[in-house]
Amino acid sequence: MQLRFLTSASIVLGLAACGLAQSKFIGPLNGPTFMPGEVIVKFKESTSPRARQALSKRFGAMNSASLAAPSFNSTSATDTVVLRISGDVKNTIDDLRSNGDIDYAEPNWVYRTQVISNDTRYTNGTLWGMYGAATPLFKNQFGSNAAAAWNANKTGSANVYVGIIDEGVMFNHEDLAANFWLNTFDPTDGIDNDGNGYVDDTRGWDFAGGNNTVYDGTSDDHGTHVAGTIGGAGGNGKGVAGVCWKVKMISAKFLGASGGNTANAVRAIDYITDLKVRHGLNIVATNNSWGGGGYSQALADAITRANNAGILFIAAAGNNGTNNDSVANYPSNYTMANVIAVGALTNTGAPASFSNFGRTQVDLFAPGSGIWSTVPGTGNTSAYASYNGTSMATPHVTGAAALYKAINPTATAAQIKSAILSRTTATSTVSTRCVTGGRLNVGGF
Repeated sequence: MQLRFLTSASIVLGLAACGLAQSKFIGPLNGPTFMPGEVIVKFKESTSPRARQALSKRFGAMNSASLAAPSFNSTSATDTVVLRISGDVKNTIDDLRSNGDIDYAEPNWVYRTQVISNDTRYTNGTLWGMYGAATPLFKNQFGSNAAAAWNANKTGSANVYVGIIDEGVMFNHEDLAANFWLNTFDPTDGIDNDGNGYVDDTRGWDFAGGNNTVYDGTSDDHGTHVAGTIGGAGGNGKGVAGVCWKVKMISAKFLGASGGNTANAVRAIDYITDLKVRHGLNIVATNNSWGGGGYSQALADAITRANNAGILFIAAAGNNGTNNDSVANYPSNYTMANVIAVGALTNTGAPASFSNFGRTQVDLFAPGSGIWSTVPGTGNTSAYASYNGTSMATPHVTGAAALYKAINPTATAAQIKSAILSRTTATSTVSTRCVTGGRLNVGGF
């Protein structure tokens, strides 16, 4: 199979390796990149509209765009804007940071998927990430042991929701259609019925394209693959089974052909948070199989808003094979209470050679090598493929969070996180490479 994604050392930060023109982004080839001509600014609440306009004009802002949707009533979101400038990004940020009317100014970082590419799959022995030491027919002690939960009739609930912040998702895939969300608050009629600023977001929203089309074809294979591991329909005699056989998945697409950026990542996170806060959807977690860029206060604020709403932020540790304790990987290195950082394990129990690690910054390991899941086929057909990456490990944990919530409906985000981390299986190969010293064990729920 042709390699479509590379390890994060090359795809997250190396533009030439992706076949992208380096002029599209600014930044060193071996460091974080950011969008040219764009700066994220958070004004102080006390700054008047007139002062904001004057300040924007002073720094050559051609226009600005708020990060907050009309329905999102949060100061940290409504006071944050993306300024489109004509001058140098770094110099503008230095000048802005010295201004008393501004809380912070930062680049609009670029992010990329954390992956390399490489209930038929379950029965033929290839879906090892779902197996356990005692799984009938096929056994693998280093799998997530989700099969043990299924055997105890713990297969999930359609009343539990997760957000997939990624590429788009092929929501009509034969193994995903039954578990994909339909927005009844905003039917297709050309009107923004739910007042969130997104017209006819019936299946979610494409923040990269600025439209309601969350599936744009075979290029959305990464998001579709992630979805299959979280919630591929089980027991239907087709393809794969996700950790949760029953769940509702929402697509917040912010990664396009050229990756994504901080502003759209913030919008995507807030979109999911808004659905829980205003509509009461039982959203337990978002899956974040992407990385790149430096520290962003705007992104940290969005993750904090999700935390305040009781939504876990489950993130890929990265594919550089490096120590996150020494060299930070974002967003997995954010320290909010709702963040769970996931490394990748192989089917022999070893940490994948590409997987980042960190005794204090990576929480646990999960299956992330040779993972079969759903992808779009040619001609809009349903297909399956094996990918490797911390991108593939992360949805195992997101699925586990949804499954735990289905089993324990009153559990809080903190209790779900504690349950996942406290029930890991001690594993010698990662004993000093993550906080728990172990691997995901869904069978312990």
